[in-house]
Amino acid sequence: MTEANTSAPVPAVSFLHFDEVGCAYLRGARCTDCGAVAPGERHVCNACGARGRMKSIRLSESGTLYSYTIVHRSFPGVQTPFIAAIVDLDGGGALQGTLLGVEADPARIPFGLPVKLIYRHSGQTSADGRPFHSYYFAPAENRT
Repeated sequence: MTEANTSAPVPAVSFLHFDEVGCAYLRGARCTDCGAVAPGERHVCNACGARGRMKSIRLSESGTLYSYTIVHRSFPGVQTPFIAAIVDLDGGGALQGTLLGVEADPARIPFGLPVKLIYRHSGQTSADGRPFHSYYFAPAENRT
């Protein structure tokens, strides 16, 4: 019997995975009929309704800020304000997540802001003490 790795991070969402060297990435699906991309494993295309035509892909780690809201009230233990963002990923698909590294002031948050995905400990732990890891967005330094 093998012992579980009690120090390995736990993905906070089902589509966050770790490669063979422990680097985080997001997995999604692309429709082979219409090309639509969605996060996570899919059997039916959310755009055209095609069944059994979804191919597993690694989602892009860059994108553009589409929309956001500044959250001032949240659950106990969640620091506010924070920026809840929707990002259009390069290569297709969209994700909702938290935008870091930008002041929570609408005058300082431009729509169309180039962003990158970053991964880190969410600040929470599992029942066995393993850290939950999640994805976040941060302004992209340079995007080519």
